[in-house]
Amino acid sequence: MAEPPGVRGSFSPPLCLPLCLCLSLLLGSTGSGALHHNRNVLLIIADDAGFESGVYNNTVVPTPSLGALAAHGLVFTHAFTSVSSCSPSRASLLTGLPQHQNGMYGLHQSVHHFNSFQGVRSLPMLLHQAGIRTGIIGKKHVGPEEVYPFDYAETEENNSILQVGRNITHIRQLVHTFLTGTSDRPFFLYVAFHDPHRCGHSHPQYGSFCEKFGNGEPGMGRIPDWRPRHYRPEQVTVPPFMPDTPASRSDLAAQYTTISRLDQGIGLVLKELAEAGHANDTLVIYSSDNGIPFPNGRTNLYRPGLAEPMVVHSPAHRQRWGQVSNAFVSLLDITPTILDWFDVPYPSYSIFGKGKLVQLTGRSLLPVLELEQPWETVFASQSHHEVTMYYPMRALHHLQYRLVHNLHFKMPFPIDQDLYVSPTFQDLLNRTLGGRPTHWDKTLSQYYYRERWELFDTRADPGEIHNLAWDPRYRPLLEDMQGQLRKWQWLTHDPWVCAPDGVLEDQGSYKLQPQCLPLYNQL
Repeated sequence: MAEPPGVRGSFSPPLCLPLCLCLSLLLGSTGSGALHHNRNVLLIIADDAGFESGVYNNTVVPTPSLGALAAHGLVFTHAFTSVSSCSPSRASLLTGLPQHQNGMYGLHQSVHHFNSFQGVRSLPMLLHQAGIRTGIIGKKHVGPEEVYPFDYAETEENNSILQVGRNITHIRQLVHTFLTGTSDRPFFLYVAFHDPHRCGHSHPQYGSFCEKFGNGEPGMGRIPDWRPRHYRPEQVTVPPFMPDTPASRSDLAAQYTTISRLDQGIGLVLKELAEAGHANDTLVIYSSDNGIPFPNGRTNLYRPGLAEPMVVHSPAHRQRWGQVSNAFVSLLDITPTILDWFDVPYPSYSIFGKGKLVQLTGRSLLPVLELEQPWETVFASQSHHEVTMYYPMRALHHLQYRLVHNLHFKMPFPIDQDLYVSPTFQDLLNRTLGGRPTHWDKTLSQYYYRERWELFDTRADPGEIHNLAWDPRYRPLLEDMQGQLRKWQWLTHDPWVCAPDGVLEDQGSYKLQPQCLPLYNQL
């Protein structure tokens, strides 16, 4: 059968053992735990992935590769992105700087055209300067090139995103090529899968999540290393923040199929790493860029939009293999962690060549790989997703409390293109317009229109439904969290620090002491 455009790959002989067993044997075969002379890093980022995995107690979707990684690593229960949007999140994890500081305010591609500031010094730039070979395979989605240079790059910029992001056979081959070309240099390899991102907006012929891509059916092509798994709507576990309807269940069933492909792809990547002789010298980090693409998820600063899976395998920290950490960690911690692993210092510099010096607010995760840490606070910042989706928000999660500041609270919350055409959202729209039950804990109007300040006790109210911001009993907590958030905004040079009821003056006579001057706009 001729393969359609976008699917290619050669057949390979079957593995001699089940892949998860291979991985357990390979990851576990690290002898005394002593590292080779070189230290390396493999960063694996999924696209819009959540907690649909056995690692996080979802028993419906088998994820043996992630399970093997977790058995030889540390699983985080409170990992968060700093922004719930693709390009801004990827820019933040590759710079250690929130989106409002690195300049990637929204999506990078096409008409959206957001870029980080030219003066930003990214992780791949710093590692290259330190003599470490850098590579990226899959979804890059950030720019400009001079800020995010990689020695080896096979991305959507020079390939089909379906090829380098979802064709796990091709991804395996590219990983093999990179690893065999590293010689004796230490390396940083960033593998950015495109699964389980939606594709109903861009490639609808392959299904709402590209779950049909490469499955061997007529016209879909075949990915040789993929063994598709299919799910029935009644099997899925519907997260409590989503509508529970036949449409949403079918949507989730399609997502589950691509999560299975993602897991199999991760297994292939880890097998290539081990067979290249790097199981004993490579720090492996797995996470995702933002929350799942469903209502309350991606583009929101509620927990479903920010909470991420994270598993870290370190051959130098066997004492925490198979354990769980409740420490609060952020994707802003990835850059300082990798710099710490390679013993590469972070430079002292100003993004714009003079004035404010950059200071990382993330921290290295290596201490928590030694011993559990009492970390209990993370921050988030969002300005755009698509260029038309201007809805700036800032957030702080401290212990069980989440504070969200909706700067444009008088405007309706925007909906992105691929969520809008999704079966879940179309069903929600039709049910709302027809006056039928939505089987959701919110109305569409409540979802669109939000209060300026939202404070939730996520322990008592995991659905983040009951806003405590105006409850006088929580006024001291509210003011304390507002102060913490404002302090972080000043520290990270947030241009929105005075919005929406003030103007930031930081030039001329205000240069040494920037101030928020009031607008008296009755907000």
